[in-house]
Amino acid sequence: MKRCLPLAAALLLAGCVTAPKALQGEFSATEPGQSSREGRTGERVRWGGRIVSVAPDATRTCFEVVGVRLGSDGRPLAKDQSSGRFLACRAGFYEPEIFRAGREVTITGQVDGHEDRKVGQFMYRYPRLAADVVFLWPERRQVDVIVERSPFFW
Repeated sequence: MKRCLPLAAALLLAGCVTAPKALQGEFSATEPGQSSREGRTGERVRWGGRIVSVAPDATRTCFEVVGVRLGSDGRPLAKDQSSGRFLACRAGFYEPEIFRAGREVTITGQVDGHEDRKVGQFMYRYPRLAADVVFLWPERRQVDVIVERSPFFW
């Protein structure tokens, strides 16, 4: 019985996943695709996804992101479904070689407008964020698991 208590406590704590402190707070449940259709300027949001491009200029860096639903910890879920693209700009320089295409980010900020840009030949309406936090997640490592069957396994 005493051996089961540490295991039970560990399992309980593992189920209580929280977002990093920088990503905590109260945010609108609006997703990027909804915001671009409904014009939700002024809402405070926490959106995330995979970086498409990074464009630093003289005073700020802007990110184009393919939005993905977030898990309870604020990290983009590893699924092939988009919640819509968005743009986010934050003061300062963010290194494009570190914040490169395909990396996962979660961004908090306020919707401050919309911008029309082409994706291929399609004209796309992007919601634009004035970002407070740009959180770059560690890269996911894919691990192949090989299960060998014993000749005595039924």
